[in-house]
Amino acid sequence: MRAMEQMRDSGLGFMKMHGLGNDFVVLDGRVREIDVTQALAQAIGHRNFGVGFDQLALIEARGTGDAHLTFYNSDGSTSAACGNATRCIAAYLMDESGSDSLTLTTDRGELAAVRGEGGLVSVNMGPPQLDWQDIPLAHEMDTLELPIDGAPTATGMGNPHCTFFVEDAEAVDLPSFGAKHEHHPLYPQRTNVQVAHVVGPDHLRMRVWERGVGVTLASGSSSCATAVAAARRGFTGRKVQIDLDGGTLWIDWRDDGVWMTGGTAHVFDGVLTQAWLEANT
Repeated sequence: MRAMEQMRDSGLGFMKMHGLGNDFVVLDGRVREIDVTQALAQAIGHRNFGVGFDQLALIEARGTGDAHLTFYNSDGSTSAACGNATRCIAAYLMDESGSDSLTLTTDRGELAAVRGEGGLVSVNMGPPQLDWQDIPLAHEMDTLELPIDGAPTATGMGNPHCTFFVEDAEAVDLPSFGAKHEHHPLYPQRTNVQVAHVVGPDHLRMRVWERGVGVTLASGSSSCATAVAAARRGFTGRKVQIDLDGGTLWIDWRDDGVWMTGGTAHVFDGVLTQAWLEANT
């Protein structure tokens, strides 16, 4: 029985998943139509009064692939991309179908996913967006080194990113640094903020502040953006290991897109009670 078949008149079923501690609530709209409002996303995302998540993902039976995914941040805003959630849901759907590959659609586009050795899941997050208009930035400029203290690199992965290469990522006060730069005027849609340093050849240490969320233990799209930025800056090649607070991802910037590989976890299934839904939506 699919977890979301637990949905009934008395509540709304959900799954809790994470990729390296980057955690998600997943709703299966293939079972029943679900209207995810900003208020509902915020309520579920509250870590004291709801379930808590970095992102909420809605699975729907539409689009050209095996399923369509829509992502919401904990502040209720939407995001076109969420790499770790895509990998987690891909693993769930591959278990369901018995296949080791599938295609998902998101507002980012069509994303291929495969299961490899040791159960690790890889997703092609698509080509990076390197032009200022596509990221987007507020006006025309060189995206390799922005006119911001620290000369960060701008990258789009379906969502905007701002990557700072620093001497020691551990030494950065990320809560204040990330909050300050998320709303920088060069980013009209706000931005995810990464701080990274080079550990060794094709090996990076990265920490991340996600727009609409805050500090997270990991971020797939941020890891892809940081790998692309490091390769463009000549710090690494196009295939890198990235160590995050929650674990390690492997990024490979190929001709067909940026592939991201890592572990996934389906932690538990639950049901939001009807009383809670009525009080919070």
